[in-house]
Amino acid sequence: MSAENVKIVQEIYEAFGRGDVPAVLGKLDKNIEWNEAENFIYADGNPYIGPEAVLKGVLLRLANEWDKFAVSPAEYLDAGDKVVVLGTYTGTYRINGNPVRAQLAHIWNFENGLVVKFQQYTDTKQFADAIVDTDD
Repeated sequence: MSAENVKIVQEIYEAFGRGDVPAVLGKLDKNIEWNEAENFIYADGNPYIGPEAVLKGVLLRLANEWDKFAVSPAEYLDAGDKVVVLGTYTGTYRINGNPVRAQLAHIWNFENGLVVKFQQYTDTKQFADAIVDTDD
């Protein structure tokens, strides 16, 4: 089943990249526990429980606050019921035009073909700096 989990994670990133949010949410268990990195700009709702919470607390905020926000996976590590992804975030904060290019690590946990837990790690300072208006 682990190779199938890697395939599911790849499909999630592909769907996210084309803006197909229903396809992303469709891969999540109804009781998913989603955690953004500690001190990340969207960690205020940790843990997000359920796809609707992920949608409102993370995905819609990304869509509304960033231009050309992208997740670029570089490596998939198959760990059975877990898949670890290493890659990069890129985007521009819409309010002030500040860019980010930050490394990421994502841990996806599976049960019965659905994501039951997600943990993000990234350069939280880079994101915090990006959302500060430097013209003040």
